[in-house]
Amino acid sequence: MPDSDAAFYFDLASPLAYLAAERVLHVLPGPAEWQPVLARELSNAETFEAYRCRTEEEVFRTEIERAARAQGLQPLKWPIPFPFDSALAMRVTTYAKSIGRTVPFAHAAFRQAFAGGRSLEDPDSVLIAAAACEMHPAAVLKGAELRSVGEQLVTTTALAAQAGVTDVPAVRIGEKVFVGEHAVEDAATHIGLAQAR
Repeated sequence: MPDSDAAFYFDLASPLAYLAAERVLHVLPGPAEWQPVLARELSNAETFEAYRCRTEEEVFRTEIERAARAQGLQPLKWPIPFPFDSALAMRVTTYAKSIGRTVPFAHAAFRQAFAGGRSLEDPDSVLIAAAACEMHPAAVLKGAELRSVGEQLVTTTALAAQAGVTDVPAVRIGEKVFVGEHAVEDAATHIGLAQAR
C-alpha cells in the first residue's frame, strides 16, 4: 500500500478522531498520510453540540470513555469547554505537517485535549503539545499565522470533501473513503480483502 494510496483525515476537536489516531498506526497494514482538516467545513460533520438533552450527551461521553478504556488509553478527561474551536490547533497541525511533524504533534495535541483535559482553544495547551515534539513556541506561533498555512488547511479540507470525506475520522484508500468511528478497521478490512483477491 503506497503512501499516496492511503490518507487519515482528522480534526483535533473530535474525540472520535482521537481514538482513531491512537489506532491507525497499528491497525492499517501500511502507512497513511495524516491529513489535518477543519471538520466544521465538511458536509456531515458531528459538531458535538446538537444533543436533544443532557442524558443524550452523557451517554455519548460514557461511550467515548468506555472506548478509550477498551483501547488501553489513559482515562479520558473532557476539555473545558467541549466542544472547543480547533482553528488555531489545526493551523499549527498544518504547520507541523510542513516540517514533517504531523503525527507526533497530532498525538501530543490529542492527548493534551482528551487525556489531559485541556482545551486546544487555549494557545498554551497547543504550545505544550508542540514542545512535546520539539517544536519551538515562537516558530509555532509564527507558522500558524502564515497565510500559506491557512490556505493549505482550507485547500486540504476542500480536497478531502471532494474525495468524499464527510466527517472525521476518515480513511481514504485509493478512491474508497471510510468515515466514522470504525473507519480505520473498515479500511483495514478493505485492504485485506483487496490483497486476498
